[in-house]
Amino acid sequence: MTKQMYAKLEDYMLSSMEDSAHDKEHIYRVLYNALEIARGEEKVDYDILIAACLLHDIGRKEQFADPGLCHAAVGAEKAHRFLTEQGFGADFAEAVAHCIRTHRFRKAMPPQTVEAKILFDADKLDVTGAIGIARTLMYKADMAEPLYHLLPDGSISDGSEDLGPSFFREYKFKLEKMYDRFYTKTGEAMARQRQKIAADFYDSLYREVNTGYVEGKELLLTLMEEKS
Repeated sequence: MTKQMYAKLEDYMLSSMEDSAHDKEHIYRVLYNALEIARGEEKVDYDILIAACLLHDIGRKEQFADPGLCHAAVGAEKAHRFLTEQGFGADFAEAVAHCIRTHRFRKAMPPQTVEAKILFDADKLDVTGAIGIARTLMYKADMAEPLYHLLPDGSISDGSEDLGPSFFREYKFKLEKMYDRFYTKTGEAMARQRQKIAADFYDSLYREVNTGYVEGKELLLTLMEEKS
């Protein structure tokens, strides 16, 4: 990967980034995670890997405008077209597109190449630990979604029974289950090091808001009864 090639790919990536939770810093973290993971793998084509990391979220803008679109599919198509127009070989363009196309959680389309598996793991690492919590909260804020919902009895839902979107639901249905979905041993080991941080944050947040509701409602009822 020459500096000129890198700059060309980076410029195209930067022109496509608008989502605050999937901004250019997310791209760089994924790239650096991928390079760390790649050290433990064999026969990695670093040009393919670096290009795929830089371009893996270039379809986000289209998905944000039309939620029915898949940013991985759109991004793969855009990357293939861009690389071809810039004079990259057909095999290279397709290899990069495959990495991008398969970097989401989809059973029907798992990553097949070592570069695709590394990108998958590197991207998922950025949803683990403290950074995963921070990015999820940023995204939920962008979408005007709540931290939590109330259950019919008025208590705080832990997220496991939420029908609508919330941070607690995202944690229970996605973030909590991330840690056994890695393809590489290095990626899984890096994720496991972050697991407790995310769990502790969720547990503390749930405990704080739930305690406040329970005790606060009891105090409110007591005060109203005293005024009756």
